[in-house]
Parts: sequence; C-alpha cells; structure tokens
Amino acid sequence: MIKFKTIVILTFSLLFITFQSCQKENDGENETKISAGGTSRSHHAGQNCMDCHSKGGSGEGWFTVAGTVYDNTKANAYPNTTVNLYTAINGTGTLKYTIMGDAMGNFYTTENIDFGTGLYPSVQGSAAPKYMATAITTGKCNSCHGVITDKLWTN
Repeated sequence: MIKFKTIVILTFSLLFITFQSCQKENDGENETKISAGGTSRSHHAGQNCMDCHSKGGSGEGWFTVAGTVYDNTKANAYPNTTVNLYTAINGTGTLKYTIMGDAMGNFYTTENIDFGTGLYPSVQGSAAPKYMATAITTGKCNSCHGVITDKLWTN
C-alpha cells in the first residue's frame, strides 16, 4: 500500500511540474519569429496562422501579420514573395513595413505592427505588385483570404 501511495504522489507531482512548465512557456514571453526568403520552417499553408500563433496558443511566437501567397493558378504556394504595408492605397503614401515570404509561400512576423486607422497591403512575386484596395486593421490574412475572399496570389 505504501508503494502505491508513493507512486501516486510522485505521478501527481510530476504532472504538476510538467503543467507548470508548459504554462510558463505559453503565457510569458513572445518568441521572435520572422519569415525570410529561402527558409522552409513554416507549415499549414492557407490556414489562419493566428489560430495557434497568438498569446496562449500552441504555436511558437505571437504573429502580428501572417498568411500564405499562391501563384496565379491559386493551387500552388508562391515562394519568396514580398508583402508591403503602405499608409495609402496602391502603394502610395509611406511604406511602413516589409515582410519577406518564405520558400513555402508563407509570410509572418512577431514584430509590433501599428495598423493605426489601416494599412494597405501589396504582394509581389516576379511581376508587378498586386494591391489590396481596402485597408486592413489586423494581420490575420488567412482568416479572410481563402475563406470568404479569394486567396492571396501573385505572378
């Protein structure tokens, strides 16, 4: 009987320690994660990245802007794109932020992004940039694109 109690107590102690260490990992600090051309560490193309990559989520880093860019067929991810965020429509105004896409077609950053009253994105592959006609106030690109609006794409 004593051995059983000892095993139960040790098991609960280990579970408590494990739970506490996992909680601290997800609740405390934001891990810096920024996509870069040529890298291939990202995953889950087309899904809303912030479902996991947000405070309290299971993903590493709390993304402020993230999404997936496809080629003009909208069937294949477009590698190594550039996403720019401007203060005015069609690439006018001030260029505030540039995020490089990775080899998997995904772009993401944990950097602080000040959306203010809205920023206007552009996506560029090897051809001229494609501009979004409306301002964004959130960086959850795949929460709309590919769900209720067309996928992000470029040439």
